[in-house]
Amino acid sequence: MSESAPTFDEWKRLYQASIVFKDLAPWEWMEETDVFGIQNPETEELGFVSIMGLLGEHLALALYLGVKGLQAFWELEEGTAEPSLELSTLPNHLQASFEDRDELTKRDIKVIKKLSLKFRGHQVWPLFRSYRPGFLPWDLEAQEARFLTRALEQAVDVALRFKQDPELLTPGDGDTYLVRVPRKEKGDLVWEDQIVTVPPVEPDPIPNSVSVAELEAVKLLPRDQRVVEMDLFVSPVCIQGKGTRPYMPYMLLSVDRASGLILAYKLFEAEETPQQTWNLVPASVLQQIETMKAVPSRLLVGSPLLLHLVQTLADDLGLPIELTNHLPNLAQAREALLQYAHRDGDK
Repeated sequence: MSESAPTFDEWKRLYQASIVFKDLAPWEWMEETDVFGIQNPETEELGFVSIMGLLGEHLALALYLGVKGLQAFWELEEGTAEPSLELSTLPNHLQASFEDRDELTKRDIKVIKKLSLKFRGHQVWPLFRSYRPGFLPWDLEAQEARFLTRALEQAVDVALRFKQDPELLTPGDGDTYLVRVPRKEKGDLVWEDQIVTVPPVEPDPIPNSVSVAELEAVKLLPRDQRVVEMDLFVSPVCIQGKGTRPYMPYMLLSVDRASGLILAYKLFEAEETPQQTWNLVPASVLQQIETMKAVPSRLLVGSPLLLHLVQTLADDLGLPIELTNHLPNLAQAREALLQYAHRDGDK
């Protein structure tokens, strides 16, 4: 995807679309779960629109990208996402929200001034952000701005019809959606409704990233009685290169259950998708055990994801592994890291 910023005309159309959408205030009769689809005219990618603001707390339109983005949205709605991996479970989406002025950055204000727009008051300032799993919210790229503009424009059309016909967005079973699809007619885009079935996606398989030689070497290590607490979570440290999207790296942390001593840790650099990070976890766990110079008697992990990632490795090592939400020493180590990060950030 191009990293180019939107042009003046692209910003202008996006802000105009957001103003029309805000004036309509469709959150007064629509809920977050009243979802419809839109096909990107440039890529044919599907996006799925959810409108927030029924309770007046957060006025926004979210455009979830692809079937995976939609599935992640429903997982959050249903409360099945893992709380320790918030950034990785965050749906891949674009968002147009309406905020107070102090929520905007200098870059946002600069664009508004360049467009000669004026806003005043509570929850009236348009704010546009791109959300990607594993990263912090960031400015829109040009292609993202164009797709979000289309979503805002089509949301006005759908919301007005939904107000008259509440059955519009329930065309079939739970996997069936109304999707706005464009076609070219005399050089212009004409939008029409299509009913599309969107089956859930299967999780990507975890490839074997473990070196056979390293695995055999660890198998030769002595066994001890140590019980190890281990978890994978978002670290409290924000990392950002110049002009790049900021992220908070995932951390794999191992702690001695008896003494609370930190045995090993690993920070993962940002990858294009969380799945690419997950692929590195089994080899990192093996390296941490190698650092301990002995295979522990038991491994206690704090998330179903981590259990899934290292189950095969644990079986190969003959290492009992158990999922538990009671990891007291690891929790203390995480809290110490958080306090250290806050102190470092205040300097």
